[in-house]
Amino acid sequence: MDPQNTNTNAAGNGLLNHGKTFRLHTGNLVNRSRLKKKCPSSPSEELRDCIQATLRDWLSAAKTTNADFQDPLDCCIPEATDAISPEERDELKVSVKLFLCESGQSAIRDAVEIACQTLAVSQLDSVIIAPPGPVEGDNQTLAHLQPVWEELEALVRKQKIAAIGTSDLDKDLLEQLYNWAQVKPSSNQVNLASCCVMPPDLTAFAKEFDIQLLTHNDPKELMSAAAFQEAMQEGAPGLSTTEWRLEWVLRYSVIVKSRGIIRSKGYLVNARRANP
Repeated sequence: MDPQNTNTNAAGNGLLNHGKTFRLHTGNLVNRSRLKKKCPSSPSEELRDCIQATLRDWLSAAKTTNADFQDPLDCCIPEATDAISPEERDELKVSVKLFLCESGQSAIRDAVEIACQTLAVSQLDSVIIAPPGPVEGDNQTLAHLQPVWEELEALVRKQKIAAIGTSDLDKDLLEQLYNWAQVKPSSNQVNLASCCVMPPDLTAFAKEFDIQLLTHNDPKELMSAAAFQEAMQEGAPGLSTTEWRLEWVLRYSVIVKSRGIIRSKGYLVNARRANP
């Protein structure tokens, strides 16, 4: 066995076995040539590849001693991070989609705060929320959305987010949310894999109340618990990952307003050990 790999695995086991919270930032994928060479077939595959590559690169650079164990563990490649300077902030739009794997309003606050810190901004221009799905056999309801939306509204009032949006709501549920909410949804994403054309009733409602309809190709579950553990294990071979539980995934893009091009994009991932 390669001694360097052995040392890397030992370092990885040491770091991850001492931590309770694991945070991963892929850095700017636009600039990460190693990841650009492979075109993922789906958002889930892209995320899996990003977790594997980032964890592997981070561990290869890790030199750990007993004094190095920190919590949370921040897994990132500093040179791959592309922060936004104050001088260029007005020229850029920062858009985010937040996938919640578990219920919990604190997860929304944490994700938004970490995104702002990572990108060096005080406010995100837009956040689209993808809450955890309802129990199998149940339909998504307004009651299911309300706690999540209330937390987003609080962040809008604190000026951490400028605009908030939803994902995969039909016309009836979008109307219910719109009528109930204090901060109205500015957008609603529609998955065209399950709906090849926009439903006319949804289109009419969105037009009447100035809600932007967007399309996406994200699966209902971006990453399962098993897929996350497998991605971690492939990034750190020999590591036991069964205790790690994925809490949320945040995907961001930074767009140059005047040109409509993506300057940077990436993922932030947060996981917690079930039995630390």
